[in-house]
Amino acid sequence: MVSNQKLFSVGNFDFRLQHLLVIGILALSVSISIIIRSTPATYGFELFEFDPFFNFRATEYILDNGTDAYFNWIDEKSWHPFGRNVSETSQVTLHLTAASLYQVFNFGLSVYDFTILLPIVFGSLTALVVFAFVRVLAGTTAGLFAALIFSVSVPIFTRGLLGWFKSEPLGLFFAFIAIYLFVSGIKFNKGKISFIKLITAGFFLSLGLSSWGGILFFVLPIVLFYFSLPLFKNKDNFIMWAAPSFSASLILFSLLFERTSTFIIGYAGIAILLPTIFIIISGVIMKFSSERTKIRNCVIVLVSFIASGIGILSSGIIGLPSFRYLNAVNPFLTSQDSLTDSVAEHMTTNLTLSFTFLSVFLIFAVIGIWFLFSKKTINLKTDMRIFAIFTSILAIYVSSAFIRLELFASVGIIILGSIGLTILTQKIFQQDKQILTKFIFPIVIIILFLIPITLPENNTWLTWADFTPSILNGGSSFANYSTDDWLDATLWLKQNTPEDAIIASWWDYGYWITTLSERTTLADNATLIDWQIKKIAYALITTPENSWHMLKSHYSEDVSQYIGEENIRLWGKIKDPTTDLTFNESCKQIFKKEAQELGVLEQSCHPIPQGMDADYLLIYLAGERFYSENSNVPFYTLEGGGDESKKTWYTAISNHDVSKMLEDDNISPTPFYMENSTLGMLTPFSIFKYVDPSSGRAFDVYQNGLIPVYVNDIKFQDPDNDPYYLVYASPSFYSQQQGPMTAVFIYKINHDYNP
Repeated sequence: MVSNQKLFSVGNFDFRLQHLLVIGILALSVSISIIIRSTPATYGFELFEFDPFFNFRATEYILDNGTDAYFNWIDEKSWHPFGRNVSETSQVTLHLTAASLYQVFNFGLSVYDFTILLPIVFGSLTALVVFAFVRVLAGTTAGLFAALIFSVSVPIFTRGLLGWFKSEPLGLFFAFIAIYLFVSGIKFNKGKISFIKLITAGFFLSLGLSSWGGILFFVLPIVLFYFSLPLFKNKDNFIMWAAPSFSASLILFSLLFERTSTFIIGYAGIAILLPTIFIIISGVIMKFSSERTKIRNCVIVLVSFIASGIGILSSGIIGLPSFRYLNAVNPFLTSQDSLTDSVAEHMTTNLTLSFTFLSVFLIFAVIGIWFLFSKKTINLKTDMRIFAIFTSILAIYVSSAFIRLELFASVGIIILGSIGLTILTQKIFQQDKQILTKFIFPIVIIILFLIPITLPENNTWLTWADFTPSILNGGSSFANYSTDDWLDATLWLKQNTPEDAIIASWWDYGYWITTLSERTTLADNATLIDWQIKKIAYALITTPENSWHMLKSHYSEDVSQYIGEENIRLWGKIKDPTTDLTFNESCKQIFKKEAQELGVLEQSCHPIPQGMDADYLLIYLAGERFYSENSNVPFYTLEGGGDESKKTWYTAISNHDVSKMLEDDNISPTPFYMENSTLGMLTPFSIFKYVDPSSGRAFDVYQNGLIPVYVNDIKFQDPDNDPYYLVYASPSFYSQQQGPMTAVFIYKINHDYNP
């Protein structure tokens, strides 16, 4: 550090100039985190994205009804008519933590406002925990570099912005506390203190798992670390009790939560249990083996344990994780499910995006990995060096699966980059005669830090925080556009529909409708029942008459003739006696309700062929409004991230012929789609012309490269003769202002319609 000059003493502790520098840099890191994450406040003080609205609702439920009621809560407003077992399918720790903190630190804020601020608090405080973790690995200087890199890391702060009351901020906070305690407990053999640290580490990692399933990542480097420990850290039998202490703590505390218990009883439990047993057996083998054979014997045991693990997973005794977890472990897996592929955050990472997110810190990381593998130029303890290598390389590897996991690439870069910068700094300042180099070096490092934050103009790292809260732009592609359309639409539903009304919409909007309108939905962002979502997609793409039968019919009525037997077999887990296909024939309860309580007919094997019992159908459209010369009639383009942009996925998910619904560009709708699909008919616009964007020429028939231009045209508005009729359109639909246009449309399902 710069100086070891003593400033003052507090008891036996001497406060020195270096401590002041540490506090200053940490305060800077926290301040930067707060400032960047607060950027969306310029557009409005709202929750961000979709999941935070359910998390807010769940937190409010705990405060209103207590924890006992929460753990027995079957949410009747979700996934009608099945409901949702909340504690079994949610980030329980997030809800409990928020509710507990609110009772102490609310300072007069509403629950809604408190949950908006909470992600910034945890996200910024995590910089301090990252400092502590990396400090144990590689020293104080590395910890300070790590805190600074963390504060400006794009994949991390974009998933912890103001209002991002989701799983990542709290999950990472707990996970880094756990990893800090784990590494500290393993590094320093201090008996009871190490034991307490390891037990506490297991507790915090279980909290992290309950907050965000992605925290399972941190189990992977621990597993590899376990397998390597007996080969280099076997003195005094320390690891023979240290590793089992952490493992037992993680397993036992994870069993306290319904969601994490499924991980621990299954593949995650096996993953942590096998290497723990290996450590114990290896300790015994080394104790009774000669110096010459003990490493060889441990390697033999290691191979047998790895083979046993592969055998257990292959046998089917332990269920495999869901596809997204398998995809994270094996990024080369590709999904054949259109529903999975349609989720934006499941998009595969590409090199351009990765470099944009990581930028110059990749240089520091390369230096760090080089130093970690170099024996002559680094004095880190072997166990810390190995843990750093395992964690960082696995983090970068896992991040290649899909965009959401780029967050873990940042974790790897933080570790490697901070170590690289630290050792490089030490090497330079150890030179006695390189005065100019010592002066230039920190300037270069500061410039490298500032480049991605300030350049290029309009595409800096800071622009990744400059987003409108999703409820204000509808989750459209207009990142800086803001309206009250969704707030107005959900308020209209709350004030103008019966309390028991059932709202059909695409699952993206489920949490908004349930939370803000207090109305029941068929599907939401939990995406718990795939076939329910596929039925909604089918209802949007099939003919209005078919969809009317599906949506309006009671959930005890058979509507299979309007869905088609092929789709029922394709979406469901039903045994088909006419083919060789084997399905899971099951009439088991969904969640904790019996079949009769669900309204499922006893003679029916699955509720897929039954009605959906909806009262209203909501769609959301986004595009742009413009005017031609010498005309007051508005024209529109529709491709802004609403339902009109999802029609490709709706078509594929619902097993329709894509070529029949979409033109060759896979975006523009065909006349058949506009005139025969439910979504096409509910879209209150019709194609006026097809325009060449380069020349401005208009055509009556679609040709490759042309863009459809629309005019207003409400097709369904007759309550006497139409299967659906428009009862609400949000204010932006009626606006005449040129530019982005997003609008919510609510149609009443006409139960009196006579087809």
